[in-house]
Amino acid sequence: MSEDVDVQEPVGEDAGYVLERKDVSAILYAVDIEDRDQLITLMEPLHAADIADLLEQINAFDRARLIRMYDREFDGDILSELDESIREEVMAVLRPHVLADAVRDLDSDDVVDLIEDLDDAQQETILDALEESDRAMVEQAMAFPEYSAGRLMQREVVMAPEHWTVGEAIDRLRSAEEKDLPGQFYHLVLVDPRLHPVGNVTLGKLMRSRREVFLRDLVEETFRVIPATQAESEVAYAFNQYHLISAPVVDDEGRLIGQITIDDAMAVLDEEHEEDILRLAGVGEESALSDSVRETTKRRLPWLTVNLITAIFASLVIAQFEAALAQIVALAVLMPIVASMGGNAGTQSLTVAVRALATKDLTTANLWRVIRREVLVGLFNGCVFAVVMAVVGMIWFGSPQLGYVIAAAMVVNMVVAGFAGTVIPVVLDRLGIDPALASGAFVTTVTDVVGFFAFLGLAALVLL
Repeated sequence: MSEDVDVQEPVGEDAGYVLERKDVSAILYAVDIEDRDQLITLMEPLHAADIADLLEQINAFDRARLIRMYDREFDGDILSELDESIREEVMAVLRPHVLADAVRDLDSDDVVDLIEDLDDAQQETILDALEESDRAMVEQAMAFPEYSAGRLMQREVVMAPEHWTVGEAIDRLRSAEEKDLPGQFYHLVLVDPRLHPVGNVTLGKLMRSRREVFLRDLVEETFRVIPATQAESEVAYAFNQYHLISAPVVDDEGRLIGQITIDDAMAVLDEEHEEDILRLAGVGEESALSDSVRETTKRRLPWLTVNLITAIFASLVIAQFEAALAQIVALAVLMPIVASMGGNAGTQSLTVAVRALATKDLTTANLWRVIRREVLVGLFNGCVFAVVMAVVGMIWFGSPQLGYVIAAAMVVNMVVAGFAGTVIPVVLDRLGIDPALASGAFVTTVTDVVGFFAFLGLAALVLL
């Protein structure tokens, strides 16, 4: 039986949402003994997201064997839940007719998400599996710019004329064929005669209202229309900001062409958060599951190079005070503390500023208020640690003057860290440079240079 399985043990409150090792082992044992009935019995209770997690956690050999044995039970939702880094590999293992059946079960937005990163030949294979009407919808969505609302939306949408009554709408929904309705929907979109969306009616209001009530009397107060060319990051922001459940998408003439639902918007928001975290570390888009050593090295090398250059620049500052360092060894011992504290404080301000820029909370109107707050926080924190380091300097090295020097340098660097951690991301954002990706190196350089210069410069003036 295969032993190359890396499964997290469920802990505490997460126990209900993590695959247990014994379940994965049982599934792999069924694969090893080629017991398809047992495999299906074990897999049947699992959600598509859990099956996707399982496929991501096991090795490529076991993954291929499991997929071939699971075969026609494979669901299209599993493909949607899979990490993009192994999705292509899984699709290559599936038999063509199984893949075709799986894809047909998906909404148009899920099909678009599935094929947009594939090569032309693989895209054509999936498109050929779709009915003509579904293929046309997917191809129309693919014509929109990448990372736009047009790519994110699903073409299936439930609409009704604004003059209809509740009874007419319910009768139409009940008489509609299953394939003509989205898998899930939350609103009826009301349209005028030119197919311009004019309001949303929730299914809850629809079911609670009397049949003779007009739909236009039930519209939601919060109603947002999304242009098809709008960036998906802006769409996710709108959903989060205005607490939307779904929103209609319109073309250049304002006509209804699709809808975006909250699950897709939140997926984009999660991706934005993940991207910010990775970029703050200078990593960029990486996959822990599939990226090779070469690919990972290539992605990380540029920003490590930038960090090296900035470190050399900071070392040049230190070199200006060689005489002071040669005479007072204590300076070399305490110097990294000042720079490190400044760097950590700068990173804290930087993280807050980058997130505030992403959520549009940090604007020109409140910029100086935020800068003032961060500077004052740096000042107060600097004073606290200045007292601590003054005492440490005096006790450790028996020099009150050395304690005063490191205390003053600590205050200066913490104040500068708060200022730089806020201003640098804003400046980079104004220049069109991703602040999450580029800010860290610049903020670290500023705090290192200022920290070294303040500490060694004051030491040279006071102690020599």
